[in-house]
Amino acid sequence: MYDGVIQDLIDELGQLPGVGPKSAQRIAFHLLDADPADVRRLAQVLVEVKDKVHFCAVCGNVTVDVECRICSDPRRDATVLCVVEESKDVVAIERTREFRGRYHVLGGAISPIAGVGPDQLRIRELLGRLQDGTVTEVIIATDPNLEGEATATYLIRMLSTLGLRVSKLASGLPVGGDLEYADELTLGRAFEGRTAIAG
Repeated sequence: MYDGVIQDLIDELGQLPGVGPKSAQRIAFHLLDADPADVRRLAQVLVEVKDKVHFCAVCGNVTVDVECRICSDPRRDATVLCVVEESKDVVAIERTREFRGRYHVLGGAISPIAGVGPDQLRIRELLGRLQDGTVTEVIIATDPNLEGEATATYLIRMLSTLGLRVSKLASGLPVGGDLEYADELTLGRAFEGRTAIAG
């Protein structure tokens, strides 16, 4: 235990995902040793991100504009929609350069244990985007873990009645893993080998 504000900093850093007590302590002491201008710049960026970044009005991806750069790009294929759990998954898929369609970010996955059901996700907004008939294929790219599979199954059941081609990323992604940690080659092959489920 450290005094006052030092322990507060360690405690706050420890709240970050993937940062345990020892890592939080290391980061805290790194910040204490860092140049004050660097620390101020970090603090300023953190505040600026919270003030300026919000979710795209169309797809739910993070952006500083009303629409993200993908939704506002007329060169993207508007007939193919890739459904992902989080914005970080969009970045992972974009790195593959295999997908030229558009995205829909759910904002999470179905997880009864965590109290997240379909109503807490952006599924209603997804259905709204499918109403005008522009989209002909929906690719489900949820994480290959229990929550992601539950979400994919729910979406497949729901979308199979709409007359769309519904596909899911091919196997090759590690079960229990997250899309953001998959390498470009594995993700690229998963896109190439996706299989139709309905439609």
